[in-house]
Amino acid sequence: MTTTLVTGATRGIGRETARQLVTAGHTVYVGARDDDRGRAVAEEIGARHVRLDVTDDESVAAALAQIEAEGGLDVLVNNAGIAMWGRNGPDALAMFDTNCVGVVRVTEAALPLLRRSGNPVVVNISSALGSFTANHDPAKPASQVQAIVYGATKAAVSMLTVQYARAVPEVKVNALEPGYTATELGGVANPHGRPVGVSAATVVRMASLGPDGPTGTFVEDDAELGW
Repeated sequence: MTTTLVTGATRGIGRETARQLVTAGHTVYVGARDDDRGRAVAEEIGARHVRLDVTDDESVAAALAQIEAEGGLDVLVNNAGIAMWGRNGPDALAMFDTNCVGVVRVTEAALPLLRRSGNPVVVNISSALGSFTANHDPAKPASQVQAIVYGATKAAVSMLTVQYARAVPEVKVNALEPGYTATELGGVANPHGRPVGVSAATVVRMASLGPDGPTGTFVEDDAELGW
């Protein structure tokens, strides 16, 4: 049985990823800042719940201690993220803390558990908005979007992926662009994106890699995306 932690899993792509992984046979932990909401989602989709605030070191340590006590971890999906469209210092600090430092906090806390797994995997949710290739390609939607700080945080997530893949070769670490999706990222509903189930399917695929799967890649649907 594969045990998977999905951070920020109470809505959007995180929730749908958790649901699809449960269907695929994973034991899934729904990581959530809000205990009540996390428990409700976990009960609804047949998962487990763990309180997890990626911006709080003590919360992260407690969450991974719980998962360790309950059997261990094979797969980590660093999905938690926020988007604020301001260009001020407080908004920038909040986004980097959640989107980037949060990845470091959770990954570092999870590594001792992942190293005990026979097939450890980390999936980082990045974005084409953080891809230098996509931002310079007129054919890519990312080249038409202004997301100054958010894009910078996702570029950092991609570099974290490259560095972790190099530093921890025994763990497969990959990043992905989940796709333009009908979610409420940034508190703004986007009815024009594709269904959340389509985007979550890529996350599920990368979370289900076998022992010979790739590491240090950046993917979009079934193809690699330029950094």
